Amino acid sequence: MTGLRSQRRLAAQILKVGQNRVWINPERMEDVEAAITREEIRKLIHEGIIKSRPEKGVSRARARILHKKKKKGLRKGPGSRSGAAHAKISKKEAWMTKIRALRKKLRKLKTRKTITEDTYRKMYRMAGSGRFDSVAHLERHLKAHGLWRKT
Repeated sequence: MTGLRSQRRLAAQILKVGQNRVWINPERMEDVEAAITREEIRKLIHEGIIKSRPEKGVSRARARILHKKKKKGLRKGPGSRSGAAHAKISKKEAWMTKIRALRKKLRKLKTRKTITEDTYRKMYRMAGSGRFDSVAHLERHLKAHGLWRKT
């Protein structure tokens, strides 16, 4: 290999590729060793004794698989998230989720007659004003203030 260093260098320049991409036919090593001028190297390239290897490139197969999974909604766990708490879910979306859950719970309590119509109205307004953090907080409030209907 060291005996062909200058030939490899010249071939790389002529073929306009890197030295690692120069392929020399192992059966014709003597001919390549004898070639010392650019003209002789060009002749060997023409004969096919020296060739350039194809570019390797990077496969997109894995990227395509990941893209399909992300389109399905996978690979979005806590390890993939970055930024503030409201970066992935906006403050508005978080509020909508919370208020819908609270109002659903209040409706259920009213229809089951667990709370009075009057209590329902008051709690509905409190929920709308942002008084409760969650459904559990609403239930704690009802219990603490004795607003469950006595059956």
